[in-house]
Amino acid sequence: MPAKIPATIITGFLGAGKTTLIRNMLQNADGRRIALIINEFGDLGVDGDILKGCGDETCREEDVMELSNGCICCTVADDFIPTMEKLLAREDKPDHIVIETSGLALPQPLVRAFNWPGISTQVTVDGVVTVVDGKAVTEGRFAHSVAAVDAQRKLDENLDHETPLSELFEDQVACADMIVINKTDLLDAAQAEGLVGQLQGDSRDGVQVVKTSMGKLPVDVLLGQGIGAESDLAARHEVHHHHHHDDDDDHHDDHHHHEHDHDDFESFVVTLGEVADATAFAEQVANVIRAHDILRLKGFAAIEGKPMRLTLQAVGPRVDTYFDQPFGDQPRATRLVVIGQAGLDHAAIEAALKA
Repeated sequence: MPAKIPATIITGFLGAGKTTLIRNMLQNADGRRIALIINEFGDLGVDGDILKGCGDETCREEDVMELSNGCICCTVADDFIPTMEKLLAREDKPDHIVIETSGLALPQPLVRAFNWPGISTQVTVDGVVTVVDGKAVTEGRFAHSVAAVDAQRKLDENLDHETPLSELFEDQVACADMIVINKTDLLDAAQAEGLVGQLQGDSRDGVQVVKTSMGKLPVDVLLGQGIGAESDLAARHEVHHHHHHDDDDDHHDDHHHHEHDHDDFESFVVTLGEVADATAFAEQVANVIRAHDILRLKGFAAIEGKPMRLTLQAVGPRVDTYFDQPFGDQPRATRLVVIGQAGLDHAAIEAALKA
């Protein structure tokens, strides 16, 4: 049976930076074929036009689908499911599907839709990514422009128009597998760290909270989380069950100041010799990840007495391993790529992996 296509759900209020994050992802897709489903209504076509303008075969026009009949969590059956079925019926299926919700959409009903017959056998939710406007949340506003959010909310009759934004924000955080704090260039270090701590406390255990400034997030961090969120719905409780409103997407009023490239993330390679015990090494890797706040770790290990190489893939402290192929002519070495926020202690991490 062919492997399920992974789908990433990207949620967050109007102006948080969702479209910018996706545009950066497409420009650094490393050959992945990505299909986009964009939920926008009201301010029609803006995000789709921006993303179609990537000028890269990664985002061909036929790979960008727009749902403009209302908030995606209210139109799952009428709008989202038929779009997914059409996409899955194509011969040239994508490697990954990215769904950008309208800002007022609840992620939970969308995750639930992946259990529909016909969808559940072909697609899995790789992860739910919630993008937050760091400056707005620090100031207690949740969105850059509350007035713009409310204006968009009024455009969709399916939405209740009374729920406080704070409750919608809680739902987006409760469902997240990763929280991206955007616009951290507008915060000082103490504010940024304080917000990281607050969001770690408000989210489920094991949720990764990362900081960025212009939606720059390595593709290997954003995609390939392997969560399978549709089989974990009970933990992603909704604060309220009535339907929610959307504020559309993250516009390029994102304080697009100077294009200085904030090097928020880094990666480096650790090379080791053969490893005695595969299970013990996987536990050791998980402990190093916890101790040093590593976002991703992946690579291959040579296990003493085993002709096959051991593949390791870690998202946060969850480490998956399997033997994939013989080393053949390749040297029997252990080679791991470590990815995290800038400032990783390379020497300490390397020493801990070699211990």
